[in-house]
Amino acid sequence: MSYIASWSGGKDGCFAVYQALQQGYEISHLVNFISRDSERVSAHGTAPGLVKLQSECIGIPLIQKETTHDGYEQQFKQVVKSLIPSGVEGMVFGDIYVQEHLDWIQRVCNDLNIKAFEPLWSRNTEEIMTDYINAGFKSVIVAAKSELIEEKWIGNIIDKSYLDYLRGKGIDVCGENGEYHTLVIDGPLFKKPIKLLETRVIKRDNLWFLDIVKYK
Repeated sequence: MSYIASWSGGKDGCFAVYQALQQGYEISHLVNFISRDSERVSAHGTAPGLVKLQSECIGIPLIQKETTHDGYEQQFKQVVKSLIPSGVEGMVFGDIYVQEHLDWIQRVCNDLNIKAFEPLWSRNTEEIMTDYINAGFKSVIVAAKSELIEEKWIGNIIDKSYLDYLRGKGIDVCGENGEYHTLVIDGPLFKKPIKLLETRVIKRDNLWFLDIVKYK
C-alpha cells in the first residue's frame, strides 16, 4: 500500500514514519504545510528550507504548501487529493492521545476516502520516547512554552536529562499538548545528518523559538 505522511519536521511525525516503514508501509511523499503568515512551520517555527533538507537527507520526496489559518482544512484536502491519483491509499500521522486531533484526521480522511494510520496512537509516552532515543534519533528543541520550559533547553538535543527535567515539572515527556516542539536532525531514517552551525534563541508571545541561521 502506498501512503503519504504528515510531516512537521518534528519527532512524533518522524517516529510515526519510521514505525510505518518498519511495518511494511510504503511512504511515497512527506507532506508539509507552511503558515502563510509566518512563512514557517506553524508552532515549530522551522524554516521551509530545513524541512526540505530533511527530505533530502531521508530520501523521501517532499510536498510543501502554504496554508492559512482559516483555509487550512480546504488547503490540506486539496494537497492530499492531488496525490491520490498516483495510487495513494492512506496517510500516516504522529498523534498520540489528543482525541480532538484524531477526530479531525479521521473525518478528513473519510472525506477523501483514504485510510488514516496512527502508529503511535494510545501508546505510553514514556515508552515512545525511550524507543525513539534508543533507535538513534536526534532531535533539537526548537520551540517551547516559556512559562513551562526554561530558555537553557532551547537548542538542546533531547536526552535523558531533558526527560528527567520534564518529569520533575509534571510535563508529558512527548509534549503532546504543545509544551515543546522539535526538529529531527539525525536517526535511522537519515542517510546523512543535518548540522546546525549558527542558532539564536528568540522569545515571541510567551514562546521560545530557536532561530536556525546557518545549517548544512
